[in-house]
Formats: sequence, C-alpha cells, structure tokens
Amino acid sequence: MKIHEYGTDQKDTILLLHGGGLSWWNYREAAELLQREYHVILPILDGHSGSDRAFTTIEDNASEIISFIDEHMNGSALLIGGLSLGGQILLEMLSQRRDICSCALVESAAVIPSKLTNALIAPIFGSCYGLIGNRSFAGLQFRSLHMKPELFEDYYRDTCRIKKQDMIAFLKANTAYALKDAIRETSAQIHVYVGERETGEILRSAERICRMLPSARLHRLQGLRHGEFSVNHADRYADAIRQILQGG
Repeated sequence: MKIHEYGTDQKDTILLLHGGGLSWWNYREAAELLQREYHVILPILDGHSGSDRAFTTIEDNASEIISFIDEHMNGSALLIGGLSLGGQILLEMLSQRRDICSCALVESAAVIPSKLTNALIAPIFGSCYGLIGNRSFAGLQFRSLHMKPELFEDYYRDTCRIKKQDMIAFLKANTAYALKDAIRETSAQIHVYVGERETGEILRSAERICRMLPSARLHRLQGLRHGEFSVNHADRYADAIRQILQGG
C-alpha cells in the first residue's frame, strides 16, 4: 500500500481515506493543517493513481489497511476519516475490527445499494472511458464535482491514470455497498458528516448509519454538496477533527 505522510510518527496517528476517483491530495491541505499536532497518513486506495494494487472489493481494501495498521501502528489509530468510497472502506474496517480506531469521521458514504445504477456502470463507463483523457471533457466532469479550481490539475492527472477495469470495479463496489451487522460491535466514537445539498441516497444513508449505531453523531453541513467539506473546506475539516478528539 502506498501512502503520503505528514508530521512525525512520535505523535498520535490519523488516517484519512480519499474519495473514489480522487487520490491522497483530497486531504493534502487538511494534513498540512494538522501535521504539527498529529501524525497524518494518507493512503492511496487500491486501483487509484499511484496505488500498487488493482481494486478488487471494499472488503479487501479495508483488510489491507487494517494489516497496515497492525504492522505500523500497533493495531489501532487515534482517528480514521473517509470520504465517499473512503467512507465505505472506513465503515467496513469498523465492521472487521471493532477497535481499529478510537474515533471515526464518516463523510458522505452511501450504504444503500442501488441495483439499477450498479448495472449501468459497466456499459456507460465502458463506452465513455476513452473521453477521460480529453481535457475539455475532464473539465466538465470536474466542475460537476464542485471542487475548488486549483485542484483541477491533480484531478486531471490522476483520473487519466486510473485503469478502466479499476474505475468500473470501484464504482460498482461503491453502488453495491451495504452496512454489515458486525459494525454494531464497534467501540469507536463515530461522527457522520453529510452536506445538506447531497443526493437523497446519501442523506438517507447517513440516517441509516445513525439508526444502526445510535451512539453515532450526525452533522448536517449547511449549503454543502457531496465531498465539499473535506475537499474545499480543509480548515473546517481540520477543526472538526480537533473537536472530535477533544471530546466536542
């Protein structure tokens, strides 16, 4: 597994798992803000630009990161955060290992499978994958994600490097993921963040997570769309992590 690190390993460790189709730079600014206080690790998810493995399943990627934590962090992190696909992997990690972290920040993670969307992914992306390298097409896609303009070059470079089979694999996994009953046994303090302008599927997913985990805290982010919290508002995201770790 490939990672980017900020801060020193002599401090408590935070892991942040980026969204599908993005990469470690999803959290670069937040990591820079937190590096004096914490050791921040930004793994590159399987099948993404810079990764050393193809994407297979959310379950496999979760197990891989748990193995990394066992090997390098004595089996537990202070906090793990994850956006979208990264949030699903985080939820799976909490299901596989009840004490994998003390605190978890789940942002915009879908946990309600969509059979129709899942079935359409392979034919749609199979036919339009060749357009990904087209800069104008990439610009349209980028604007639809509502990320700040200065991230376009990172987005364009790394999207072009994602293999077709990996993109289809993680998009299908993203639309098929459902919470495991085992997550009820987690000992982590869970915070669920969701933008008020997200799709109904994501809003309902946030509510489902909190119904399954009554101790979880739901945070609704006024005016924000999918992924905007961590990607566009790193200062607020870093402050949220500080507040969680201070018991706020």
